Amino acid sequence: MNWKGRRQSSNVEDRRGMKSPAVIGGGIGGIGIIIVLLYTLLGGNPQDILNGSEQSIPTEQQSSTYIPTAEEEELASFVKVVLADTEDVWTEIFKKEGMTYKNPTLVLFSGSVQSGCGTASASVGPFYCPADQKLYIDLSFYQELKNQFKAPGDFAMAYVVAHEVGHHVQTLLGTSEKVHAMNGKVPQAEYNKYSVMLELQADYYAGVWSHYVQGEGLLEEGDIEEALTAANAIGDDTLQKEARGYVVPESFTHGTSKQRVKWFEKGFDNGTIEGGDTFNAKDL
Repeated sequence: MNWKGRRQSSNVEDRRGMKSPAVIGGGIGGIGIIIVLLYTLLGGNPQDILNGSEQSIPTEQQSSTYIPTAEEEELASFVKVVLADTEDVWTEIFKKEGMTYKNPTLVLFSGSVQSGCGTASASVGPFYCPADQKLYIDLSFYQELKNQFKAPGDFAMAYVVAHEVGHHVQTLLGTSEKVHAMNGKVPQAEYNKYSVMLELQADYYAGVWSHYVQGEGLLEEGDIEEALTAANAIGDDTLQKEARGYVVPESFTHGTSKQRVKWFEKGFDNGTIEGGDTFNAKDL
């Protein structure tokens, strides 16, 4: 992606080096990392897990010993440019629809962080918190994408940011609130299905953003393939096969690899907000 020398968003909180609140209480146990990754990786509502399993002391303290590497600083600049691009794209889309887009805030953290949805560690992956309308990213996730998920490239990380912004769009449109309000009121398997629809719609919105970026001539050869590789790598079926050796479809919360790729591609091809109604789609 052509990004160097371009506008960086100012809607960023840099909390790298801050010591997050100590997590106390029941926690999520030895299988917590797998559960949280499957549920919150790339956009699940962390509030559903954090508020139900953890209690924390809501304070953060700045550490004077944290010194980011040059590579990390370049990555920070990159995600700020991506965020700026999402601001431009969604402001224009909302304007066409007669609405006003409110920019989210991106929080850069290291290790763990206190959000409006509770305390989270880097192991949950990037996430969006609707309670404070902020995106949270530990930049070390870039290395996880490249090494653990075999999804290298800067546009794989751009897809991550665009997906989280997609959840912000859903918050502004009231979609997220409607889905999360059903939690605990319907059987878990049914709620999971709605969660999948929510996640696939965020993938669609990431594709819509990519459509506009392409229209501006900012994509480089291989960028879309990088995003598709990332989407494929974090499908529920793929993650469950790697973690358990088998899949449990009724526990899916984000969609299969095939579904995530499909809805990103659909958003990229359509470039319109109207085409992303996953909740009424006959075939996800």
